[in-house]
Amino acid sequence: MLTKRDLLRSAATAALVAAAAKSVPVMAQNKAEWPSIIEAKDIAEEGFIYGLPLVMNYAVMQEFAVDKNSGQFKAPFNEIQNEHKVSTPEDTAVITPNSDTPYSVMWLDLRAEPMVISVPAIEKDRYYAVQMIDGNTYNFGYIGSRTTGTEPGDYLVVGPDWKSETPTGIKKVFQSTTPFTLALIRTQLFNPDDMPNVERVQAGYKVQPLSAFLKQPPPPAAPKIDFLPATTAGIKDNFYQYLDAALQFVPETSKDKAIRAKLASIGIGPGKTFDFKDLPLLHKAEILVALKQGDNKVDKFLSSGMKNINGWNVGAFFGDEAFYDGNWLMRAGAAKGGLYGNDAVEAMYPYTRIDAAGAPLDGSKHKYTITFAPGQFPPVNAFWSVTMYDGKSQLLVKNPINRYLINSPMLPDMKKNEDGSLTLYIQKDSPGADKEANWLPAPDDKIYLVMRLYWPKPTPPSVLPAGQGTWQPPGVKQVS
Repeated sequence: MLTKRDLLRSAATAALVAAAAKSVPVMAQNKAEWPSIIEAKDIAEEGFIYGLPLVMNYAVMQEFAVDKNSGQFKAPFNEIQNEHKVSTPEDTAVITPNSDTPYSVMWLDLRAEPMVISVPAIEKDRYYAVQMIDGNTYNFGYIGSRTTGTEPGDYLVVGPDWKSETPTGIKKVFQSTTPFTLALIRTQLFNPDDMPNVERVQAGYKVQPLSAFLKQPPPPAAPKIDFLPATTAGIKDNFYQYLDAALQFVPETSKDKAIRAKLASIGIGPGKTFDFKDLPLLHKAEILVALKQGDNKVDKFLSSGMKNINGWNVGAFFGDEAFYDGNWLMRAGAAKGGLYGNDAVEAMYPYTRIDAAGAPLDGSKHKYTITFAPGQFPPVNAFWSVTMYDGKSQLLVKNPINRYLINSPMLPDMKKNEDGSLTLYIQKDSPGADKEANWLPAPDDKIYLVMRLYWPKPTPPSVLPAGQGTWQPPGVKQVS
């Protein structure tokens, strides 16, 4: 009896044989230095799970900070780009983009010296957060409403090898595990008319080298790097070649030493070039199986690694190095579920592809509602939202009213039911003028919904601890 693994392997082999018959004969060199083919397949599968977040992050860095013609370029390294808008369907570099808060984006190159991030005084009722994410996709530090308050301050971001006393005038030091790191600033937007106020806040965000902050001569510049061109879409073509590229900028640690050694045994690592097209047929077939099975494991984690509450997946899988503790599957699930998500204490992200009865959400077949009972809105210190994504691409959905989410700042303009409850209408067509204020437009296809609960309240009723909280998201109900 053929197992699923056998079927995958035979299908991959058949596809490759067919391709080879139409083209030049494939190299038949003996990969004597490799482990057995099956062992190599298992290593490649493990390597996919370990490397998926690293490769996704590398591709975003390439599109945001390196390739000025990417269509997604933000700013060169060590410069800040303030977005005076929220994400739209045109923003495609990062899956499940946040359309709640205008971003300020900084990709930092910490090789030559540390960088200083400065924040202005911010109104107490305006939520903001500076999330620092390294090349391992670890959230290694936060500045903002929850952690440091709304006072102005100067903060130092340092690379993995930096060792020194905290300089005068610096409130706190944050250490990255990698030389390139991303600082994402989210600034709350209350409504469209509030954008000029957000822009004034953003104008107060600064980034500069430590030497400039201390008014000292700068150290020698770091060497120029010729980054391997990469796009998020291109990852599928040669994943392991991009993993080679990404690993150059991810120093080995005790946590990943074992998997890095395994990857090296099949020719994957910093300074190497994994060339899929030069592999013998059987090796190619096994690598394709490895990719497919690794991806399936990540999907399975995303569907089962969380707690199902009324059809919503609720849990926490974003954090720092200690949080993951070498759990590469959870880290890969986090990246695929929504790259650059926050720690649970900063934001929670219940998400769903199914209705309360367990049926797949599909805007081409059904209309849906979500009803918050009286006094049962998500318990947060900042604000909450429900965002609509295309179920296949996990990108925002174009619609006639350019509405991609419904959030708590919109509540005053929304219609409550007679009992004080609030119903959201999830469908592709308008529910009618009298209900349009509560309409979240859906695609004419599969649906992916994500709640964002910013700075969740820690005391009951609360969504924390993740998956065990006293507050539960209401299910998505199909309209009969």
